[in-house]
Parts: sequence; C-alpha cells; structure tokens
Amino acid sequence: MKDRSKVIFGNEMSSRVYRKAEKSKKKYSKKFGDDAAVNYPLSIEKNPYIGDALGVQNILINGKDNATEAFDREKGIIVGNIRMGFGHYRISMAMASAAKHLGYTPYWLDLNSFPETTCTKVISAQNDLYSLGSRLSAKSRLFNRFVWEPMNYEGFRALSYNAADQKNAELMAPVYRNIPKDIPVIGTHVWSAQAAVHAGMHYVVNAIPDNWPMALHLSEGSVHTVQCHNAYMGYRILNGMQKDEVLKPMPEESLVYTGHYIDHELVSNIESDCAARIRRKKDKKPMRFLLTIGGAGAQKEIFAAIIHYLIPAIREKKAALYVNVGDYRNVWEELVKEIPEMKSLSTEHFNQWEETEHFAKEALTGEVEGIHGFWHENIFEAVYCTNLLMRSVDVLVTKPSELAFYPVPKLFIKRVGKHEMWGAIHSAEIGDGTLECRDIPHTLQMIDLFLKEDGLLFDMCDNIVKNKSIGIYDGAYKVVELAMGLKK
Repeated sequence: MKDRSKVIFGNEMSSRVYRKAEKSKKKYSKKFGDDAAVNYPLSIEKNPYIGDALGVQNILINGKDNATEAFDREKGIIVGNIRMGFGHYRISMAMASAAKHLGYTPYWLDLNSFPETTCTKVISAQNDLYSLGSRLSAKSRLFNRFVWEPMNYEGFRALSYNAADQKNAELMAPVYRNIPKDIPVIGTHVWSAQAAVHAGMHYVVNAIPDNWPMALHLSEGSVHTVQCHNAYMGYRILNGMQKDEVLKPMPEESLVYTGHYIDHELVSNIESDCAARIRRKKDKKPMRFLLTIGGAGAQKEIFAAIIHYLIPAIREKKAALYVNVGDYRNVWEELVKEIPEMKSLSTEHFNQWEETEHFAKEALTGEVEGIHGFWHENIFEAVYCTNLLMRSVDVLVTKPSELAFYPVPKLFIKRVGKHEMWGAIHSAEIGDGTLECRDIPHTLQMIDLFLKEDGLLFDMCDNIVKNKSIGIYDGAYKVVELAMGLKK
C-alpha cells in the first residue's frame, strides 16, 4: 500500500518530515502497543439514544459473535467519527439523519469508544491534549495568543502535520478489519477517514468540518467534501500548506463542494420555523435565546455575563432563555452559584430525555418564559438536545464552530481557536449570523440589537429561507448520496 506520509497529493515530503512522522508512530506504538495483528469481532446494536430518531445502529467490537454478515451490504453506510468536543458527533448526527431520510441504514463507528484498542488509546491521548489546550486558551491570553491560535491556524495547516497524522492513523486501521470493505464510509473526523483508507475500505468520503483549509483535514485516498466555496478554493490548491511554495493541487475528483452538513429534521422545517420566529417577534413574545456550551466546557464567563445581562428582560417577559450545558452538570451548578437570581427563574430539565423531547415539541407552538436548563449525562442526548431545541429558538448563541453552519439566526461569541473565525465570516456573508463578538461588551451590544430591533432577526430569517432555496443547507444529503454513489 502507498505510504501516505511520504507523498501527499503528489507533493513529496522531506526526509526530515518523514522521519518525524515515523517517530510519532513509534512513540505511540511503544506507549500503547500495536494491535495490527489482533482480530476484533464485531457486534451491531440499535443505538439506545438516537436509534429511533436517526435510525442509528452502533458498531461495537469484541462482541460475542462476529456480526460481519449482519451488515446491510446494499443500504448500509458507516458514519465514522470520534468524540472530540461535540462538533464531530453533531456532524455525524446530520449525516445519519440524511441517510435515514434517503432510505439508508447508518452505522455509527466511534473510534474513540473502544478502550482496549490502540486506536482509542492514541485518540484519547490527543483528545486530552486538545481539551487542555482549549481550557488554557480560555484562561490565558498569552497562551492563546502565542501557542493556541498559531497552532490552530498555521500549525495544523502544514502538510508536515498531515504526514504525521497519516502515520499515526495506521495504528487505527485494525478497528475496520472485520467491516465489509464495500460498505461506504463517511468520516466526520479526518482520523476516521484516514483509518478507513489504511484499512482498505473501498468507498471513503472525508467530510471536512471547517471553513479554514488545513492539511490536518486531508485524507488522500478518500473523496473530500467541504461546506463553503472558500474552503474549496483553499483545499484545491493546498493554499499555504507549505508556506509560500506553489504545491501540486488536489485532483478535481478528490474534492467536492456540498453545502452545509445539516440534519433533515432541521432543513425540512426551515420555512415554518423562520415564520414562527418572525410571528413571535411581531407579537412581542419573549425572545428566545439558546446558549449551548460545548464539550470542552470553555467560555463559561461569557455565558455568565449574558445570563446576568438578560435577567431583567427575562423577568419582564421580554426574553426567555435555554441553557444546554451538555454533559457538564458542574457548569450549570457554577452558573447558578455565580448568579443566584437564576434559581427562582429556572426550570431544570436534567437527565430526563422524554421530558426534554416533550418540551422541545411543545415549544414549537406554545409559550415559553423564564430560564430552562438542560443537562444530560449521556453524550448522544447532550449533543442532540441542542438540535431539538434549535427549531423553537429565535437566536442561537454559540462560538463559531460547527454550529456556525446551522440554519438558525446566530450570535457568535469569541472563538476557541483562530480557525473558527472563518465560520463566523461565512455566516455573516450569507446573512444567517452575526460577526464574531470577540469580547463581552460587543456580545451584549448584539443582544440589545436583537431585543430592541426587528430588522436583524427578520433579515436573518429571510436569508435562511433564501439560502435553503439554493441548496446551501443540503450538504448532508449530498455527502450521503456521494458516498453511496461511489459504489456505482
């Protein structure tokens, strides 16, 4: 098999870069072992949390019986992912939702969920480092300026970084050993796609999440998809991935623009949800804000400032608030401790999924007042909660990560990593979100504009409907169709 760390899309890596890549793999092999010769039996089970909603079947390893023959070889499609924050899980859910709608069976393969494998041990080690970096960047301006943002913006951009990742991904391939090679794979994190290619899977699509082109996201041997035209141009010529050197471009067939990766349930209801937002605003109903705190639990101080600022408007029934702390109950408890006024205004929807589903459904047509806190211990419920609540809110308040692409009016708070900046830029350009508010005063200014004016919300809603009409939010459908079409 081709050594994908030596030559990347026809661009030869230096001997120094290749030696460094080999050294990285050897380091992880020495620390976690190399299970290339291990035969992991598979089992398949319905996902107990999103199995009904999204049709998801979990792929598990070390089952009692090898379930290789249980795969649907005609309609099956693998959604490969890792848990690293919430973003990659959320994109996977969009792919599963689109697959179910199109009549396919989505199999969920989380490479970070098999603790007995070298694959998961390597991913967990890197995930721990990334989470630590995210937290430090929120606490230290110096670390953020001189370490975190340069790494996320230029460090991950370099082809040399991809060379090391490709070599490390060789350690992840054994997880795919007993999966039929003719089932298409959609990787919503590059390691899922790289590992699939190294394992000899025939039909692999690498769904790139960001709007800032970085070699980090390259998986040669797969078809790459992007959500924005800016990303397409940058990836096509591997722009800036070896400083000022003009590189050999990606082949045309290796890169496809699809549009945003969005769940069918959200796309299919865009018109009615936007009409409801406009109607609530005209009727002077409480304006609904959704604060969603990601997997790293960062930026709590910004959310605390927003909540504190909104409390008078909540009391006067000019605003209502949803707060989803994901699977971080401690974040909610810290917020309530810091802002005691929250207690009397809040209803807690904690670890009761049916209650959360009921609330989300009733909120589509009913009245909502006060503060509603959501916490779910299970990762699937913690992530999907935001998707359920999104339809009934007026404004989503989020950092410009994967949620920057969702069809709901958005207020962007300060990014975590400079690469996220381009998500806010794209959203502002297509008119469904604000500019990135990089400090608390500018964030609160934007809250005021939403509360006191009609035009900002109305314009975003109109743009979302227009964007749907030209297919901007159809990316998940197109990725699934592309992956299944590779078989033909």
